[in-house]
Amino acid sequence: MAYKSPGKGYADVASHFRARIKRGELAPGDALPSVAEIRDQFDVAAKTVSRALGVLKSEGLVTSRGSLGSVVAKSPIVITGSDRLDRMARNGLRYAPGETSTGHRVMQRSIYDADVCKALDLEPGDEAVIRIRVFQQDGRPTSVGVSVYPPHTVAEVPELAEDVRMVRQFGELYTERTGRDVVKGQRTAHARQASRDELNALEIDVPPHTAVAVLVTTVTFHDDERPLGYWEDVYTPGARVPLSD
Repeated sequence: MAYKSPGKGYADVASHFRARIKRGELAPGDALPSVAEIRDQFDVAAKTVSRALGVLKSEGLVTSRGSLGSVVAKSPIVITGSDRLDRMARNGLRYAPGETSTGHRVMQRSIYDADVCKALDLEPGDEAVIRIRVFQQDGRPTSVGVSVYPPHTVAEVPELAEDVRMVRQFGELYTERTGRDVVKGQRTAHARQASRDELNALEIDVPPHTAVAVLVTTVTFHDDERPLGYWEDVYTPGARVPLSD
């Protein structure tokens, strides 16, 4: 879709293509429009286009590919967790081109992790449903997604306890059945040492007892009365992860 607006600067041009990559509309290997086409689309000078492409290259989102011009890099930003919800709301894409998920597991376990208990108002030892999946881009793991749901959420959305892929997001089903809106809390990020299970899922082959640092993001979902779910995403080292729009 053409985007014609006189007076746009290089940051606006870069933002336009960054958003398209983030939404999965441009996949790794896809060519961006030519410099001439971008100039016409945004009504800007060639220098402005060059600066915009330079920004995207510095962010690792695009790369030069000879006669193809600029193409989306093979290791673009990883869109998973709560960012995936935003993308689905914008364009309905559950997966970007070349993206999929594997290793889906669903289990009911007693929860002892202090952070999870605090986020979901659980006492240590309380049971919850845990869903795990590994996201991949072009056949390579990019992140491990873990979601934890307390009993009161599962009571309203029993599909969460079924060992199958969810066709719809739990928040949509919860709101549809209870009339209560689901609110996404503040997403936070921290680094920690990966567990052996996480290393295996991300296909990171290192000797036993080797410390590998990974980035982890977490977010908790609520209604107007209580927490409903806790999501944690563990990213492969080197992954580029957007933390805000």
